[in-house]
Amino acid sequence: MSTNKGTILLVEDEVHLHEALKLNLEMEGYTVVSAFDGAEALQLVTQEYFDLLILDIMLPEVNGISVAETLRVNHLEMPILMLSAKNTSADRVLGLKKGADDYMTKPFDLEELLLRVEKLIEKSRRLQTKEQVGDTYSFGGNCIDFKSLQATNFRGEQINLTKREAMLLKLLIENKGEVVTREKILLVVWGYQVYPTTRTIDNFILNFRKYFEQDSKSPAFFHSVRGMGYRFAQ
Repeated sequence: MSTNKGTILLVEDEVHLHEALKLNLEMEGYTVVSAFDGAEALQLVTQEYFDLLILDIMLPEVNGISVAETLRVNHLEMPILMLSAKNTSADRVLGLKKGADDYMTKPFDLEELLLRVEKLIEKSRRLQTKEQVGDTYSFGGNCIDFKSLQATNFRGEQINLTKREAMLLKLLIENKGEVVTREKILLVVWGYQVYPTTRTIDNFILNFRKYFEQDSKSPAFFHSVRGMGYRFAQ
C-alpha cells in the first residue's frame, strides 16, 4: 500500500515474531521502525515521532516496563501496546499502571492485534486534534495573520513571519496551556524525519519573545519547559 497510515516503533527481540509483525504491519500500510532492546527503543523515541509503540516486556538491556515508565515520566504520550508472555491479571495491571494503553498476551491473534493498532492510532490522533485557530489570532496587544504571514506587535511594529515561524506559532497557540513536545514540533513544523537541533527550536522561541513579549527575559507567553518542550500561555 502506498498510503502511510502511521509510523510504528516495533520493539521485540524475538527475531521471527519481529519479522512477522513487521511484514504484516507494512502490508497494512504502516511504516515500521525496528528496535530489539529497550535501550535502543529509548534512543529512537528521542530522535523521531512515532504514532504507536509496540513494546515487548521481556527485553534485553532495559525491559519493556522500564521503557514505558521512562517515556511517561518524560511526558512522551505516544500510545503503547504492550506484548507479554505473562498473562496474569497482576502483570496486566502493572503494565497498564506503568504507562501501557493496551496489553496483549502471547500468543495472540494477528487480526486482533492489527485492529487494536488501528484503534490506538485513531484514538491518539483524535485526542491530539485541538480546536483550530482561525486565520488571525490576538494576544497581549499582538495580532498574527497566519494567512499573510504577517504580524503586528504591541508596539505597532509590522513583522514578516517565515512559514515555519507561523506554523510553530499556530501549533503552540492551538495547544495553549499545554507542553508541546519537541517530537510533535518536529513532525508538524519540520516534516517527517527531518531533525533540526533543539537549539534551532530555541531560536524560534527567542524570536517570538523578541517580537511579542514586553520583557523578553521574563516572558509572559512563550515558555521553554526544560527537558520536555515548549508552552504558550495566555
